Amino acid sequence: MEYLYEKLQPLESDTRLLSPWQRLKAANGPLLAWYKSHARILPWREDPQPYKVWISEIMLQQTRVEAVKPYFNRFMEAFPDVRSLAGADEDRLLKAWEGLGYYNRARNLKKAACVMTELYDGRLPESYEELLKLPGIGSYTAGAIASIAYGIRVPAVDGNVLRVLSRVLASREDILKQSVKRQMETLLRETMPQEDVSAFNQGLIEIGALVCVPGGLPKCQECPMYSLCLARRQGLLDSIPFKSPKKPRRVEERTVLLLESGTKIALEKRPAEGLLASLYQFPNLEGILKEDEIRDFLETCGASLSKIQSAGEAKHVFSHVEWHMTGYRIRLEGDIPDMYLAVEKEAVRKKYPIPNAFSVYTKQINGES
Repeated sequence: MEYLYEKLQPLESDTRLLSPWQRLKAANGPLLAWYKSHARILPWREDPQPYKVWISEIMLQQTRVEAVKPYFNRFMEAFPDVRSLAGADEDRLLKAWEGLGYYNRARNLKKAACVMTELYDGRLPESYEELLKLPGIGSYTAGAIASIAYGIRVPAVDGNVLRVLSRVLASREDILKQSVKRQMETLLRETMPQEDVSAFNQGLIEIGALVCVPGGLPKCQECPMYSLCLARRQGLLDSIPFKSPKKPRRVEERTVLLLESGTKIALEKRPAEGLLASLYQFPNLEGILKEDEIRDFLETCGASLSKIQSAGEAKHVFSHVEWHMTGYRIRLEGDIPDMYLAVEKEAVRKKYPIPNAFSVYTKQINGES
């Protein structure tokens, strides 16, 4: 590795360490050089228009890059600009988002697009402070948009960047605390380069995604900050970054009913508030029910069961709750009960946004398994 940081080695020893400010300042050159030769080719990077940067950054929250690529292209075709997004029908919007999860992200996109249409003539504001005022945009996303799309000198600190900085500085602070994130943002704002701020921020994010990875051992030999990283030097890679333990998730058991009548299947719309708000789902009941219990339930709904078979088990993990599901595929003799929507199976694939939690069962209806 022929990075500028090799020239810094004589300046530092175990008894004369660089300050955090000096350490991050020294990383600028190596990081920029690394990014220019290692940056991945991504659809939103090739043409970093503000709208594309915004959509990609929202999609990338809680979602891997490779998973986002096809969704990004599909979304751009459906909603190519701020005004088309502002005028989007909610079901169509959520259908375009289907599979990405965390659906409030999509709702906030529409809310923010409406604000931009009203106040900014259908464009993203060219100010970090104004970006922060938009729904669904926090300090990281505002920093990413401002620096990547507009070249504004502000940091963009997400979980990847916090992990990298914590290791480089051997910081044992809890990275889940907002106060720690703010400290890192302040330090970066003081030490990041005056130019190439887009490459600098994306370089830090890229290091966190490709080198100083979230799972498994970091690829230290490939890192441009190899000799500057205190956690590596002090053998602390296993304990840094530090995250305070989360509360255990609540487990809920559910029985999912795939109620079929001819070419139609039953759906229901979830409440407008709460988990998976306003999305569509297959009817499901609390607990793991036996076949005779399902028969009794359908009788109370005025439905007559013709055939029942297992649709398999599934598990889906949300941030605070975990669903353990058992599904049944049920053929009805008559119509689908009036309490449910009777939907053509083809429309499930094309029109109705159904959360990933039910993907095992959606694939069966779509003939994918």
